[in-house]
Amino acid sequence: MALSPPLTHVASTKLYLSCSTSFSFPSILNPHPHNNNNTNISPLNKKWQTNVSFFPAFFNKTKDPTPIKQELLQAIAPLDRGADATPQDQQIIDQIACRLEACNPTKEPLNSSLLNGKWELIYTTSKSILQIQRPKILRSRLNYQAINVDTLRAQNMEGWPFFNQVTADLTPLNAQKVAVKFDYFKIAGLIPIKAPGRARGELEITYLDEELR
Repeated sequence: MALSPPLTHVASTKLYLSCSTSFSFPSILNPHPHNNNNTNISPLNKKWQTNVSFFPAFFNKTKDPTPIKQELLQAIAPLDRGADATPQDQQIIDQIACRLEACNPTKEPLNSSLLNGKWELIYTTSKSILQIQRPKILRSRLNYQAINVDTLRAQNMEGWPFFNQVTADLTPLNAQKVAVKFDYFKIAGLIPIKAPGRARGELEITYLDEELR
């Protein structure tokens, strides 16, 4: 049975973050896709610490998201995409993310071409995506999500060592959220298996710019 064409034709890779849902990973755009450094985030030598504002997001008068975005990326950098995050780390990152969402420059992401592309996961709270039940050597080190808003198709991809993939149809629910219906899993990137009917989820875009989702 024929599968939809892969969604990995885009030249550049962007970055995204996700919470523990069935179809999301945080990610950032890589402006140098052929460079071995897939992101411009440098690991920190010791645990990241910061002072976080506990004022509600609506008190934040800053319209420029850049400093908040840099604060978020610095917070994420030493956490191995979330695998090493403590509950306190997760709370701090959630607070920074809420402040960033308040500065979202793209109010209707599903109507924006910025959503198109191949996104690299840089942080998630999902234990299943992080595969923390496995020894580190058997965990996927790279996760990508390709989205095409024109065809309403998406694809999740794991890197080494298993290279598993899954493709899905997207159905808009509003200007920020889609329902996700998975159709095929691809084991080791080669063996297609039809997804069960219960393989469904939702994807909500709460922040979107040229390089970060």
